[in-house]
Amino acid sequence: MRRHIRTALTAATAVALTAALAAPALAAPGKAPGGHDATRQAVEAAIAEGVPGVTVTVRRGHGTWAATAGVGNLKTGKPRSTADHYRVASISKTFVATVVLQLEAEGKLSLDDTVEKWLPGLVRGNGHDGRKITLRQLLNHTSRVYDYLDDTGFQQKYMTADGFMKHRFDEATPEELLAFAMANKPYPASGVSFNYSNTNYILAARVIEKATGSDDYGDEIDRRIIAPLDLDSTSVPTTRVTLPRPGSRAYSKLARTATGPTYDVTELNPRLAYGSGQMVSSSADLNRFYSALLRGRLLPPEQLKEMKTTVASGDRRRYGLGLADRELSCGVHVWGHDGGITGSNSSAVTTEDGRHSLAVNYNGDWSGTPAAVIEAEFCGK
Repeated sequence: MRRHIRTALTAATAVALTAALAAPALAAPGKAPGGHDATRQAVEAAIAEGVPGVTVTVRRGHGTWAATAGVGNLKTGKPRSTADHYRVASISKTFVATVVLQLEAEGKLSLDDTVEKWLPGLVRGNGHDGRKITLRQLLNHTSRVYDYLDDTGFQQKYMTADGFMKHRFDEATPEELLAFAMANKPYPASGVSFNYSNTNYILAARVIEKATGSDDYGDEIDRRIIAPLDLDSTSVPTTRVTLPRPGSRAYSKLARTATGPTYDVTELNPRLAYGSGQMVSSSADLNRFYSALLRGRLLPPEQLKEMKTTVASGDRRRYGLGLADRELSCGVHVWGHDGGITGSNSSAVTTEDGRHSLAVNYNGDWSGTPAAVIEAEFCGK
């Protein structure tokens, strides 16, 4: 799991659609067992729309169905694996929020504590004031703290093609990332309380470290979540730039459009995302995590209720404490999180009873999130 993978940067070549199903005793390609035909069709549609490869795993009751389509390596044509490790990006936020809520349950902090109490002087500048922001506001994105990813300096350095290739292995401290946010004004108090900001979870991760005395918030995620749930494919890498095996290559246009060259961006320093999106996992592990969380295995009832107390965050969506409630077109509600990072788009959701879960990853970042796959699984026939 700790072996490193290194390949040269490659430009993408056109590949034909391939689809492979991988799970015990799966039916022939004509029909997916257990009523997953619509899900498989949505996965194949994503490939037709330009996603290099997709891996998806569904857990329903005691049964599991998994599928892949497309390729994991544009150069060799190697298919994706249902066991692929991938960067889960903002799905990490649910893990971070869970640890904060565990600490609240243990009496080590309160969600009504100010950021200033735990991180004195860190949130200051251009109108930011940590004395007026609570931990709850960090976790539900109502803090108004500016998102460091929106800073033009950060974007130029890390999100353009030239900048990314030059700085992809940079090591930046949380304080250096926070400086990008503090160089801007807070989001305006315009009557809309929700403003998604990755900076909130850099701060939340630092609070975990302060409240526990840990050198790294990831140690608490390991001890409190990964180990108890036996999430063998899940980790909080520090500065490791490669993915564990098995894993596919990750691709990006490094632009705001879906045109232009495709870059292999598999290797990068995940520390540039810190608590907002640093983690690596697999679809099976994400299903296990969200199912356990919603079933109350990780939080006492009071803290799980707080996590599921939501604010409006968009059309048919509400956001709790690191956990989103999404109402699908058929009226079904699923709880989970999306995650996007250079070269990877993922979603992991489960029903409120934790009995029906789905996790999916695209190894390309220019064709949107896997919303259609979620709709197909929970609303399709």
